[in-house]
Amino acid sequence: MRPSHIETILDREFASCADGQHTPVMLWGPPGVGKSQIIAGIAKKHGVPLIDIRLSQMEPTDLRGIPFRKGDNVEWSVPAMLPDARRHGEQGILFLDEINAAPPTVSAAAYQLILDRRLGEYTIPDGWAIFAAGNRQGDRGVTYAMPAPLANRFTHFDVEANLDDWIGWALDHGIDERILGFLRFRPDMLFNYDAAHNPVAFPSPRSWEYAHRALHKFADRHDLLGDALQACVGQACGVELKAFIDNLENLPDIDAILAGQDVGVPKSIDLQYGVAAALVRRAKESAGDPAKLGNVLKYAKTFPQREMGVMLVTDLHRAVGQPLFRVPEFVAWANSVAELMLYDFKPAI
Repeated sequence: MRPSHIETILDREFASCADGQHTPVMLWGPPGVGKSQIIAGIAKKHGVPLIDIRLSQMEPTDLRGIPFRKGDNVEWSVPAMLPDARRHGEQGILFLDEINAAPPTVSAAAYQLILDRRLGEYTIPDGWAIFAAGNRQGDRGVTYAMPAPLANRFTHFDVEANLDDWIGWALDHGIDERILGFLRFRPDMLFNYDAAHNPVAFPSPRSWEYAHRALHKFADRHDLLGDALQACVGQACGVELKAFIDNLENLPDIDAILAGQDVGVPKSIDLQYGVAAALVRRAKESAGDPAKLGNVLKYAKTFPQREMGVMLVTDLHRAVGQPLFRVPEFVAWANSVAELMLYDFKPAI
């Protein structure tokens, strides 16, 4: 399932805590696909705390608490990391990461916490959602087969990398437009993990964020940039990305396009992807300037392959949202590609 759909599901599961309808959710997926990031995004969206518990690093007593004598009885101290309405707030997210990497004795201690929302005398506040995540057994991570009693306490969703969703995230988080252009050119490189070969570095949504950082850290060391990129996304992908970036020196003048000047479309496909990504980034940085948006729409009509223009405008919509529909040039562009039936813009009525 694509990340944007997973976000909608988790958002509704969090909201369902208010009326007692919440069901714990388990996200499955390979390393680096963005499971933890999706859950953190839900917490940020609602402005609530996120308690991230790595069960693989715990002992059963870490979760259950330590027993102590009180008179003739034994009571259990409640671990401070568990949600507490007074200390953490009435609402929040309890995130059990790497849950299937935890030893069976630890996962057994989590049974009651997940299903009954309690451990002994401790009770999870009603406004707290329970989400969990883990790698699949075929991903060569450290995992245990999830016991049926534990698995039956969750609803289960597989997270898959999706380029359109990642592009939308990347535009909101300032990821370098050169990476966006490369991934539009090579969409198969968003996530390329072969568990059979057990690679150390490989392309993934997580490692592309590392590549973004490398582009800025080594911008002044051209001799080291190639090695730094390979360290993030793997040797083959890193070499290809470096070649793509070097070729972007031949891009047309982006400022001239935004100013409405007559600028030709590059002949090579990789440069077309590069100029499209650069235009989207610059349009977003201009806070949706109507004049610049209009000039980008005019330029989109000049691509020899109209599908390239559709891709450009689709990403432009992800970057600036509804204001794009109010630009006069949008109607002319939409009419020029109407027969393609490849866009799915739905302006608010």
